[in-house]
Amino acid sequence: MKVIDTILPGLKIIEPTVFEDERGYFFESYNKEVFDKQGLAYTFVQDNQSKSSYGVIRGLHYQTAPYAQTKLVRVIEGMIYDVAVDIRKNSPTFGKWFGCELSMENKLQLLIPHGFAHGFSVLSKTAVVLYKCDSLYNKHAERGIRYDSPELAIDWKIPVEKIIVSDKDKLFPGLNSLL
Repeated sequence: MKVIDTILPGLKIIEPTVFEDERGYFFESYNKEVFDKQGLAYTFVQDNQSKSSYGVIRGLHYQTAPYAQTKLVRVIEGMIYDVAVDIRKNSPTFGKWFGCELSMENKLQLLIPHGFAHGFSVLSKTAVVLYKCDSLYNKHAERGIRYDSPELAIDWKIPVEKIIVSDKDKLFPGLNSLL
């Protein structure tokens, strides 16, 4: 398992070691000992799974302290464009975002620590996304940033006329609301 730094401190790409043969493949998607040795000592307490159609954008979501969540995101069917936005107020990269494609084929995962908002767009006909969280969901701590916040100018890789967003996500304020 390889841990790859991104341009945003703390945000990591996890590339598993995949063993393939004529029967198929095998890989460890999570190994606490390997994560601990890399300084990624998280205790995951909740798994979430969603299925979405092409054009769906979910996010940008986060929870406030003390319910903030670290997420380990992967795709078990299809392909997404996964995005994390640094919302740590004292961070030199506050308001910067990073995006990467996660798919069933590439088997990459994105480790998103506390202090980031998270969202994704579905690039395939459908996608099934599975992610681990190190804190339980808390409705009262749930917050979000509008997916099309002009301060972020995220390219979700979906034509505007094909974008599907929940009514709840459309009501989130822009990034400037965090200033």
